[in-house]
Amino acid sequence: MATNRLGKGIDALIRPPEKQDISPAGVTTIPISKIKANPHQPRKHFDNKALDELAASIKEKGVITPITVRADDNGYILIAGERRLRASKLVKRKQIPAYIIEVTSESEMMEVALIENIQRENLNPLEEAEAYAVLQGEFSLVQTDIAKAVGKSRSTVTNSLRLLQLPSEIKKSLRENKISAGHGRAILAMKTQSGMRNLWQMILSHDLSVRGAEAIVKGKADSKSKPKKSKLKSKNATVRQLESEIISILGTKVRLNHKGKKGGSIVVDYFSADDLERILDLLRSIE
Repeated sequence: MATNRLGKGIDALIRPPEKQDISPAGVTTIPISKIKANPHQPRKHFDNKALDELAASIKEKGVITPITVRADDNGYILIAGERRLRASKLVKRKQIPAYIIEVTSESEMMEVALIENIQRENLNPLEEAEAYAVLQGEFSLVQTDIAKAVGKSRSTVTNSLRLLQLPSEIKKSLRENKISAGHGRAILAMKTQSGMRNLWQMILSHDLSVRGAEAIVKGKADSKSKPKKSKLKSKNATVRQLESEIISILGTKVRLNHKGKKGGSIVVDYFSADDLERILDLLRSIE
């Protein structure tokens, strides 16, 4: 593992090529036919429409950002830039600009691929979590070393790995960017599989923000906690049940102040102008 070298940046790994067409910036033009796939590619999902758009751009302007490869026998192994490589193949390009870097192990190769994808924001949250899991499980790296290599805090890596505990259908939704990593963490707080699925469905059906999802989790937790004696008389089980029902409908924190025959009030929290507009849209849609 070469965390220290990675910490100095990709430039520290670039290998000066011999007898190749190289620009002053250290970019080499290499034959696409000599590039083999990365066995540890962290990116798993490739959107065909986005790939076609990238191919059209490459046909018109060429590959602006070079891919990253390592030398291997008489060819190269791709480390980062699979979308650019695939798109180049779609438009029948024979060559592609590349950085050739020195890596000493399979784990280091994956680290570089992961860093490049994270820096370019090319990975969805689940792909990032799965890449951390491979570094941790297959290459025996501890979370502290992973965090140092990719330039993130240990807690960020830990929270990312927790997303792998979600039910399969929710992970699929995360992979497709239908929900965010923040939504995923809120869902995990529901503890049970049924609770996670219920909150997930509410997020999708009501287009809940992360704060809205977290408010539902907090509302559920509050309803299970033992109320103070002073509140027992004023908020019985029926009122708490109604309060939870309203929380589920609106997707935010709600307090129901019931005063018996004298009526009462409903306090609805919102966390931003967009969240308020979402709640208003829900209320307007009620016939």
